[in-house]
Amino acid sequence: MQSYDEKHKRMIEQPLPKLLAALAAPAIVAVMITSIYNMADTFFVGLMGSSSKTGAVGVALPIMTIIQAVGFFFGHGSGNYVSRALGHKDTRDAETMAATGFYSGIVMGLVITVSGFALIKWLPGWLGATETIEPYTREYLQYIFIGAPWMVGSLILNNQLRFQGSAFYGMIGIGSGGILNIALDPIFIFTLDMGVGGAALATILSQFVGFVLLWIGTLKGGNIRLRIKNVRPSLENYREILRGGLPSLWRQGLSSVSTMCLNLAARPYGDPAIAAFSIVSRVMMFALSAVIGFGQGFQPVCGFNYGAERYDRVRGAFWLSFKVSIVVLTAFAILGACFAPGVVEIFMTGENAEALEVAAIGAKALRLQCIFFPLLGFLTLSNMMLQTIGLAGRASVLAASRQGIFFLPAIFILPRLFGLAGVQWSQPIADLLSVLLTIPITLSVLREMKRVEERQKRVAQA
Repeated sequence: MQSYDEKHKRMIEQPLPKLLAALAAPAIVAVMITSIYNMADTFFVGLMGSSSKTGAVGVALPIMTIIQAVGFFFGHGSGNYVSRALGHKDTRDAETMAATGFYSGIVMGLVITVSGFALIKWLPGWLGATETIEPYTREYLQYIFIGAPWMVGSLILNNQLRFQGSAFYGMIGIGSGGILNIALDPIFIFTLDMGVGGAALATILSQFVGFVLLWIGTLKGGNIRLRIKNVRPSLENYREILRGGLPSLWRQGLSSVSTMCLNLAARPYGDPAIAAFSIVSRVMMFALSAVIGFGQGFQPVCGFNYGAERYDRVRGAFWLSFKVSIVVLTAFAILGACFAPGVVEIFMTGENAEALEVAAIGAKALRLQCIFFPLLGFLTLSNMMLQTIGLAGRASVLAASRQGIFFLPAIFILPRLFGLAGVQWSQPIADLLSVLLTIPITLSVLREMKRVEERQKRVAQA
């Protein structure tokens, strides 16, 4: 069991390749398993052979994203502060922030539950469901709202553990829940004949098991205990949570809005179009999950070393992570472009006209998104770095760029000019423009770190 001091020494002294590999490996496993079980609902519902039912999972995605937005907001907001505080060896502040972030997030999860059930009659239509998709969306959401508090709690715990350098415990919690969800989906959907609702029930039960395991992880390995007595709901603490979590809230919140807009843009082309874009969104998130996981391994290294004023290690860790991302995302892009029809067909059974239409629409959208996909590693890692070191304004701009600043205008304008092709081109164009925005912002921050580092060296030599 590592003490706080041992963790601090490891974070600021261990060689970066070894440290990043040790922290990134469990995070990558956790994120990829999460992506797999996010796809599991789409896969098993797709085996029912109905684009309406598959589309319902996609239409419900914005609600899942809102739940994730709340979890990431409190998890990243408190976790970033905890990481920097531990870098300063301020354990008391770290304990206060961890408890405040966690319990505040649980309260917000309860608010989502109550609000969701109050609005469930109207939500499917607002989310872009057609008349045939609407009842299945409502069936799915009624279970998701029940699980909102512990779904939020799981994300907070996982992120706080990561930022403490204990990604292994996060992997156990998230990974176990993901594997359980994959096992429960076919049982609830087919054996118990619960259909789309069974997929959602499997999700919230597995998330609860993951939540319990993550809580147990906070009691191990010298991690911070989440004691209620440490909660300090002060304006200052919430300002710090806002500072560290706002980019995540922007990113996930706009992802929810963009998914709703995508569904609305695809709705004129019928259930197959909505199902196709739902499938492509899940596939691309899975492909990006490896880099997100590596980035999550980079974040505690960034936070600890920035807090300890080891800017050379922050820069070194960033560029090493970026090189890995280029290789991984290029490989995924090539595979996705070559095997796009087969990838989409995995999620839709049958050779009927409806399934073939889903495959055709989805394959083109997938291939187009693969064009600029290798560049997204720079965007992802830049956003994580700026958020971790407390540059909330610039991090928020980058977080809002891909799914907000550039995607929303594209999804409103391009379909009106080019029809379905405009819907398919909206995300690739937003990806390219967001990376072009990211490059000068990130390079300026890295150059400033280098200048500060050089000043420190001159002072030390004087």
